[in-house]
Amino acid sequence: MANNSIIEGDICIIGAGAAGISIAMDWINTPHKVILLEGGGFEYDEKVQELYSGKTTGQRYYPLKSARLHYFGGTTGHWAGWCSTFDEIDFEKRDYIPHSGWPIKKSDIDPYYKKANPIAELGPCEWDWKYWSKQSKTKWNPLFPDESVIWNKIWQFSPPTSFGKKYRDTIVKAKNIHLYTYANVTDIIAVENISSIKEVIVKNYAGKQHTVKAKHFILACCSIQNARLLLSSNKQAPKGLGNDNDIVGRYFMEHLEIKSAEMTLVKPDPLPMYEMNFGVTKARCELAVTADMQRKLRILNGTSSLTPWLAAKKFKPLIEIWSSDDPQKNMDSLMSAARASGETAKEIPEEKLLKSYELYTRIEQAPNPNSRVTLDTEKDSLGMPRASLNWELTPLEKTSIRKIYELIGEQIGRSGKGRVRLNDFLKDPNDFNWPPESTSGGWHHMGTTRMSDDPKSGVVDKNCTVHGINNLHVAGSSCYTTAAAVNPTLTCIALSLRLSDHVKTLL
Repeated sequence: MANNSIIEGDICIIGAGAAGISIAMDWINTPHKVILLEGGGFEYDEKVQELYSGKTTGQRYYPLKSARLHYFGGTTGHWAGWCSTFDEIDFEKRDYIPHSGWPIKKSDIDPYYKKANPIAELGPCEWDWKYWSKQSKTKWNPLFPDESVIWNKIWQFSPPTSFGKKYRDTIVKAKNIHLYTYANVTDIIAVENISSIKEVIVKNYAGKQHTVKAKHFILACCSIQNARLLLSSNKQAPKGLGNDNDIVGRYFMEHLEIKSAEMTLVKPDPLPMYEMNFGVTKARCELAVTADMQRKLRILNGTSSLTPWLAAKKFKPLIEIWSSDDPQKNMDSLMSAARASGETAKEIPEEKLLKSYELYTRIEQAPNPNSRVTLDTEKDSLGMPRASLNWELTPLEKTSIRKIYELIGEQIGRSGKGRVRLNDFLKDPNDFNWPPESTSGGWHHMGTTRMSDDPKSGVVDKNCTVHGINNLHVAGSSCYTTAAAVNPTLTCIALSLRLSDHVKTLL
């Protein structure tokens, strides 16, 4: 394209990852012209990936450069395909969790889960373990059949779907979808009173700059980059767009993923309903605490997966494996570790391997305004301030993990099936420190443009529209008010489709 070209359409979607591509496909064969902007190309490009470099402080975290992929399809280029739904309690205001409570309910998203399932190439929208037990060739026997205290939460597994490969032709061939690659948005320009957006500026490494005009703009870049773009668009609003109340970038949330305990059984058991075989497993369960028990114990929502302990102990913590700036090197290290663990399992007699299981936690992070994304003084090669992430945890996360495993231990002990031993970092109830060598995140970036009816406590309203800016919307997990205990991608797609329907009503 010639330098300083003007691109015009009805809708401009910024970012072609799971959220952006899902929204774009929802508009195919409509009379509206949809502009889809992607900062990278169709393949990994080191020069483009470098734009995601940034600094981290606080709790040890992964290198920002390799925590997200910057090309068509986004981070679905290396996701694991784990999918499950939020629970009703996740949307509630819980008095023991500061800053909790969504302005919507699970029932507002449920219809969109049904639309999201086929996009992620999942099975039927069924989330009861009894349904999946009937589909299994082996009998499923839950550790806790009555589910009054601990219940069995279902995960479904995408192949995993690479959106960049699966939906490339669909997007490219759609007559009303206009995809622009190597189009990095560097500024968002509003009308004089900042009540609406009139255009965005895009740049690339060829030194070109273009202007994109639309009736509605949707940020779908990911939690860190959505916040970075709003904060750096500060020529008209000194604090950044949508940031009159200093909320943009705050409440960054991750899922804590950490080895937490060991469960030893009286009799060896393969526990098929909790088993995971990558590339084969269609659905499996993890142990979860019921909503009533969460309220009684005043804890966060979390789950526990089960892996044969003698194989799992060979697997390094994710924070150690994913330590390079190069995402491909990290992925190779991760796959190598998984293969080594699998080979170890094959060498151990079943009666020994299936006697003891590692209990591995995935738990929501309590919303914390000090866990946040800000702008660094250093700029990238396109002139954008780099992102700086301060990942900060609270005592509630550690207290919740300890109580979850005390509860599982009590239940398994009463059943006569076995015993649970806590890992060392959980043994002292007054110790709220986190071991830096083993405390990992799930690469699940959430928050930073959180949803709230009140602009003083959130960036977007219940329809994912930025407070005070009527045609600027945010898609994806950056809108999450709380993080729930499940991987965010399926809900990210569902929430994005809900936003898509809302924009249709506006047009």
